[in-house]
Amino acid sequence: MLDDFLMRAALAGIGLTLATGPLGSFVVWRRMAYFGDATAHAAILGVALALATDLPVGLGTLVVALAMAVTVSVLAGKGWAMDTTLGTLAHAALAFGLVAISFVHGVRTDLSAYLFGDILAVSKTDLAFIWGGASLVLGIIVWRWSRLLTATLNEDLAFSAGIDPRRERLILTLALAVVVAVALKVVGALLIAAMLIIPAAAARGVARSPEAMAVLASIIGAAASVGGLALSLWQDTPAGPSIVVCAALAFALLAGVGLRRAST
Repeated sequence: MLDDFLMRAALAGIGLTLATGPLGSFVVWRRMAYFGDATAHAAILGVALALATDLPVGLGTLVVALAMAVTVSVLAGKGWAMDTTLGTLAHAALAFGLVAISFVHGVRTDLSAYLFGDILAVSKTDLAFIWGGASLVLGIIVWRWSRLLTATLNEDLAFSAGIDPRRERLILTLALAVVVAVALKVVGALLIAAMLIIPAAAARGVARSPEAMAVLASIIGAAASVGGLALSLWQDTPAGPSIVVCAALAFALLAGVGLRRAST
């Protein structure tokens, strides 16, 4: 079964959504969309590091994404203005990454795969990396669910319950870094944030509880992955952007359902 490239691609997309559904819900609740972009853009610098040192691309991406996550978390704790800080770090990391890659021989023509993903080229090793990373993130979120949710809803309530909101925020940022490393092969650095935000935003309008929103976001993401691959096969469109297009269509459809429900 895994010898078929379309089956591997579908399993990669579905595996990724195990993590992006619940994690994307927290990104939406905490308004961390720009942070997701910053971490994703830093992934390109990780690609350059990996190519220059002959490390696996996933490992290089993970190292840089974790460094970005920790840096932003520390700066946030020191009271830095997040919009300015994230904007500076995101674009600087992307620019440094693109320039660094240009100095590595033989990868200039493959740059689009790192920017927009190449899910159709997912190997069995990539598949194991994707499912392993996504399962790790999902396990962490399930384990810390009540603490993460309490810290998200009200930091004062979290303190009174003996929960440190800064620690929970750091856990989320580290989980986000892992997802960025996992998702790079599937949708690319420029579209990772879209797969975190759009399915969660689509689920938000119709879900009745936080748990339902997280599960529904994963289902929407999985459906978008399969639908995007089908669109790519049918119309010969880029697979990564096609997945995001399907997620956006699901958002438009469910937004309409939510508006109709609110008006009745």
